[in-house]
Amino acid sequence: MKRVVSVSLGTSQRDHTASIRIFGEDVHIERLGMDGDLERARRTIQDLDGKVDAIGLGGIDRYLVVNQIRYEIRDARYLVDAASQTPVVDGSGLKDTWERWVVEDQIAKGVLRPAMTVLMVSALDRFGMAETFYRYGFSVLAGDLIFGSHINYPIESLDELIELGRKLLPEMVKLPFTQLYPTGALQTAAPDDRYYEYFSNTDIIAGDFHFIRRYAPEKLDQKVIVTNTTTELDRDELRGRGVREIVTTTPVIAGRTFGTNVMEALLVAVTDILPWDEAWSEVVQKARIELAG
Repeated sequence: MKRVVSVSLGTSQRDHTASIRIFGEDVHIERLGMDGDLERARRTIQDLDGKVDAIGLGGIDRYLVVNQIRYEIRDARYLVDAASQTPVVDGSGLKDTWERWVVEDQIAKGVLRPAMTVLMVSALDRFGMAETFYRYGFSVLAGDLIFGSHINYPIESLDELIELGRKLLPEMVKLPFTQLYPTGALQTAAPDDRYYEYFSNTDIIAGDFHFIRRYAPEKLDQKVIVTNTTTELDRDELRGRGVREIVTTTPVIAGRTFGTNVMEALLVAVTDILPWDEAWSEVVQKARIELAG
């Protein structure tokens, strides 16, 4: 049996294990939360190196891909360098392929309609999803500055989002990752509804679940949520708040929608094809078809 481990900077309260069969291989999946401790995460990756088939980098992106330009986060590179034998992936290869197709599939099914308005709580880490919404004519508001930096400035066009990435990301990726994204205990912090109007005035709330959980208001009547990394309890909570539809960008496995880093590591483990290889897109498409069946 193949073994995949996600080493996450997120809270250990969300640790989980599961098994799945894909492409004729049985795979054991494990998620290990490091509670925001970068050094503990690096030691764990070192310990796993050569003992597992692939490692997912959770709770942190290695690459932010904007308009086909990759920006590498320094703290993530520090973690990846801890492994010399086992491939370490962060899920960015799925965000730029799989998540685009999920949005297109839901448009084809009529769940998502271009007349609907979209709040992308963080678009720079899911540029593929954001670009797909823009390309199909949705009115999209990107909240990267609002939720990531508490600068109350919404980004309303794709050109503005690309320009923001071009100007800010080369320096932002050098910052400690804890300044860019909630890690550890911050992922279970009390909700903060100071930006409730952005949620209230939109039909679709899309992007990172931790940002949605932290900043969404109590009432989400008739909203459509497009996200992942959710537990069954998370999904029940969203439904209890009035959400009409929950679209998870990764499939439910043993009650959990694992992060893109886990799914990416899973595919690498069973195929030995890496996200930057020419055959990657084909592998992802075949996996989507098999898991949908």
